[in-house]
Amino acid sequence: MHKTVVIDVVGLSSNLIGEHTPFIKNFTTLHGLQTVKPVLPAVTTSVQSTYITGKWPSETGIVGNGWYDKTDCEVKFWKQSNKLVQGEKIWERAKKIDPSFTTSKMFWWYNMYSSADYAVTPRPNYLADGRKMPDCYSYPAGLRDELQQALGQFPLFKFWGPGADITSTQWIADATLFTDKNYDPTLTLIYLPHLDYCLQKYGDDLSKISTHLKEIDDVVKQLVEHYEASGARIILLSEYGIMPVNNPIHINRLLRKEGLLGIRVERGLELLDAGASRAFAVADHQVAHIYINDTSVLSKVRSLVSNIPGVALVLDKEQQQAYHINHERSGDLVLVADTNSWFTYYFWLDDAVAPDYARVVDIHKKPGYDPVELFMTSKARAGYKLLRKKLGFRYVMDVIPLDATLVKGSHGSIFADQKYHAVFCSNHNKAETPADAVGVYQYIWNCLAEDQ
Repeated sequence: MHKTVVIDVVGLSSNLIGEHTPFIKNFTTLHGLQTVKPVLPAVTTSVQSTYITGKWPSETGIVGNGWYDKTDCEVKFWKQSNKLVQGEKIWERAKKIDPSFTTSKMFWWYNMYSSADYAVTPRPNYLADGRKMPDCYSYPAGLRDELQQALGQFPLFKFWGPGADITSTQWIADATLFTDKNYDPTLTLIYLPHLDYCLQKYGDDLSKISTHLKEIDDVVKQLVEHYEASGARIILLSEYGIMPVNNPIHINRLLRKEGLLGIRVERGLELLDAGASRAFAVADHQVAHIYINDTSVLSKVRSLVSNIPGVALVLDKEQQQAYHINHERSGDLVLVADTNSWFTYYFWLDDAVAPDYARVVDIHKKPGYDPVELFMTSKARAGYKLLRKKLGFRYVMDVIPLDATLVKGSHGSIFADQKYHAVFCSNHNKAETPADAVGVYQYIWNCLAEDQ
């Protein structure tokens, strides 16, 4: 097996490669740039799972970054157990052929309890007094200590939220190089999230993202030059491109107005009660899964959502088969937005009674994805909250606005223009280029297994 590295530059698309990414431009010009057709949904966990299994979401079960667990009657987002991904992983296949084969998964998702030899992923400490402390999880466990001793504490609050910046991506790159130098894995999978932040905040406005593009270009250069020196076969790719959007669709508010949502009021604030809802939506960027607990309202819901401006496609379970998203975890209906629209999770009709988690970064409590977590109401308010923290007072970092129009970029839809498709480039064999995400799996395998 040949040493291979897959560098996942999240959000990178062909329209962004140019004067602000000189290294990436040179690498892709030299080796040939291809685009990859979007997976449905074109979101992180679904695409990554297809890349490493060669199976569609209908087979892996990863129908989004989150879904409704019908047994627990809970919406579950950003879970981390690799056992959720159904199907043989590419490194498991390789290990059968070569028992000495090793894999390093650096922040690729579903990275806990994996069969990979080395794995690192974000994992904060939740303390008894309610504090959330930056940290990460690793396998083997001692790798976490080695990395944080060498590189400092994993910068969790730079990984996601209003403070997200290049710091976390640089830490991931440095941790990857540390692991490679000390353990020399055969296959390395690297997740570089930096562009995800600025593109969702600003869209593809180069006047606002040019500095961010140069930052990620420098990190990619650092990694590629290291792996070129070791003779590795390098794959540079992304999971999706991010399109400019201006139309947030409040799908749960529309269902609520039809009397379909179950709502609880606790301490004067509203909570979505998924198990008590006749129908509700799990919003995930430009895709929404509609779960129907009362089958008598299915036709009503379908008629309702089919007439919402910005909804480009409505798929029932049978129709989902053609798009490879039919699975027991997928919604009874799957909605796909048009290119300039996206779905919010918002279910309240009055901001005064929004749940307390709405105004904080809380990716696990929210019954849907919330890109507004990248923004803050004001720096002064955040500063006041941090001062309370430093002085030892109790505080809630409730600095997230409730204005979905702030979001300028999204992804997930299969209707993206080609310039917003995922990209693919390799120094191994540019004649064999994948047309879709399943083809990416085969290409990675060829890099590992081919003699030439």
